[in-house]
Amino acid sequence: MTKPAIKSATKPAPKSATRPELSLSVQYPDPRLRDQLTRPQLRRWVQAALLAPAELTIRFVDADEGRTLNREYRGKDYATNVLTFPYTESEDEPTRADIVLCSDVLQKEAAEQRKTLQEHAAHLVVHGVLHAQGYDHENDEDAAEMEQLEVEILARLGFANPYQAD
Repeated sequence: MTKPAIKSATKPAPKSATRPELSLSVQYPDPRLRDQLTRPQLRRWVQAALLAPAELTIRFVDADEGRTLNREYRGKDYATNVLTFPYTESEDEPTRADIVLCSDVLQKEAAEQRKTLQEHAAHLVVHGVLHAQGYDHENDEDAAEMEQLEVEILARLGFANPYQAD
C-alpha cells in the first residue's frame, strides 16, 4: 500500500494543538455496547490519532461478520479485533475509512489481557485510525514506528502502554 503524504507530515497533534476536522459515524449492532463505548469516548480516541481532516465510520460487528470480512478481504478465516478499510483516493482529500471492530474479539481479548474494555478499545481505535492514515506493520521498522505512535497517543489519553506486560 502506498502511504499517503500525511503519514510523513508529523506525528499526531498534541492535545493542546488545533485538532483536525472530523466527521465520525458510529454503528453499534448491540445497544448495550453503546453504553460501554460511548460516541464521545470514541471521538476523543480518534481525534487524538488524527494528522489531518477525516471522514471515518467505526462499525462494531459480531464474530460471524468479523470472520466473514477477515476471510473476504485478508484471506484469513477467523474473526480479528480490528480491520481498517481506507477509501482515500488522493492526498488532497480528507482521510476516508471504515474501521471495523469485532466486539466479541474485543471483549475476549480485554478479559484475557486483564484490561478494561475501554483500555483495549482505545488501543484498537487508535491502531485503526493510524492504518487509515497509511501506517502499517508489515515489517519490523514500520511496526516499531506504529507501535511507538500508539504508545504516545494512548499515554496522552491516560492509558498504559498496551505492549508492555504487567
